Amino acid sequence: MANTQRTLPLAATVLTAVLALYIALVAFGNITDFGTNQQFVRHVLAMDTTFKDDDLMWRAITNEGVQDAAYVAIIVWETVSALVLIYATWLWIRRDHAAARRMTTYGTLMLMLLFGAGFIGIGGEWFSMWQSADWNGLDAATRIFLISGVVLIVAQLTPGEADASRRP
Repeated sequence: MANTQRTLPLAATVLTAVLALYIALVAFGNITDFGTNQQFVRHVLAMDTTFKDDDLMWRAITNEGVQDAAYVAIIVWETVSALVLIYATWLWIRRDHAAARRMTTYGTLMLMLLFGAGFIGIGGEWFSMWQSADWNGLDAATRIFLISGVVLIVAQLTPGEADASRRP
């Protein structure tokens, strides 16, 4: 048991730090190279590279102002998620396991909402992103969703300070 109490927090620290670094770099890239993924969001929302099914095309958003607002909201969400995970990493390093677990939970759930509900659910299904050969981000979104889930599970397995003190 004692080994688990040391190795699980270490695993949670490393995994949280890796996810924090990754999403911070994603947000930084989207800020410094705004136009690349701006085009991605515009094409997905416009549904201009899907099968053009009349039963679905009414869902398309072609207003560039709305498209850009959605993209800025994504970048803000990514940035806040990165900051939460960076703070969680710092808490893991300080060995404040209960607070670190809570912040890791918040950060990973934020990413799971963005990439699961936002990209996989709304982008993939509502805007039929899966139909596009050119603007399909489902693989990347699924990857981030699953990695976030693994980090969340490891953080939840990590005993908090109160939990650790009750164990023999």
